[in-house]
Amino acid sequence: MMQWITPIAFILAGLLAGIIGEKVIFKKLEKFVANKRIAGGEIIFHSLHRMTFIWFVLGGFFWAILSSPLKPDIAIVMQKILTIALLYSVTLFLARLTAGFVNLYIRRAEGVPTSLISNLAKTAVLVLGTLILLQTLGIEITPIVTTLGIGGLAVGLALQDTLANLFSGFYLIISKQVRTGDYVKLDAGHEGYVIDISWRNTTIREISNNVVIVPNSKLASAIFTNYHLPAKEITLTLNVGVSYDSDLEQVERVTVEVAKEVMQEIAPKLLENEPYIRFHSFGDSSIDFTLYMRVSEFFDQRIGKHIFIKKLHKRYQQEGIQIPFPIRDVYVQDNMNKNQV
Repeated sequence: MMQWITPIAFILAGLLAGIIGEKVIFKKLEKFVANKRIAGGEIIFHSLHRMTFIWFVLGGFFWAILSSPLKPDIAIVMQKILTIALLYSVTLFLARLTAGFVNLYIRRAEGVPTSLISNLAKTAVLVLGTLILLQTLGIEITPIVTTLGIGGLAVGLALQDTLANLFSGFYLIISKQVRTGDYVKLDAGHEGYVIDISWRNTTIREISNNVVIVPNSKLASAIFTNYHLPAKEITLTLNVGVSYDSDLEQVERVTVEVAKEVMQEIAPKLLENEPYIRFHSFGDSSIDFTLYMRVSEFFDQRIGKHIFIKKLHKRYQQEGIQIPFPIRDVYVQDNMNKNQV
């Protein structure tokens, strides 16, 4: 019994070190990195989550086996099991780390990452790590790779739709026709923000907060409008009519001033693109013109029109400019025959 005291002590020490490392040291280092805002620090600590505990425990078990009175063949088997667990945990850590830095790169380059690319990077690292693990254990991986190749061909034939969606997702991302965060409108009438492009579907969140799921292959072949390409900024247009008695110079000056106020409120960075109006027709009861004003993105048109109409109506009342309602004069001709005397 005395000969098991040292192995048990190593196991308990590993458990204790793992708990202290995970709950105390790990947490303090995580807070320190977050406060210092070290680039990539959050990704590294997210990838290390639970890993320090596992590694300390594995270390405790490893030293316990070395100091235990186990038979050599049993000790070798136990060491191989610990080696497999260690290599798999390191592979999982590297997969998380790779996916995190891929997301960071895409976020800096494109704005919002997609799960398709990060999951592909994670899968590639896991597959590579598994092959290295098998090679380390002395298992010949060449027959496995060959079998996977032949089996992959059969699976590919059976999963044509899935592969079509997968490659369509790659096409959408690489061509940059659709990016996460873009506001799109499909030919079927659905519209909203693209929140993710996965290996099978593109997820679109509508303004009503409903979610529309579109297969990647359908989206790749669909006719749609991307309101964030080539740039997010778009021109808001609004038709207005004023009475024929209006001073058109005054109308233009007042309308542009109100439009600048609205831009200062919702899109101050775009004020270098001054709003303007263009008179275009003599209506039945008004002289009609169109306002052109830049806003930050497609959805801002709604709030832009809302604020502009309220401000313009109030300002026109102050300036004595009338927005006439439609009036139609009806003339009735009496065609009845009059009796002649």
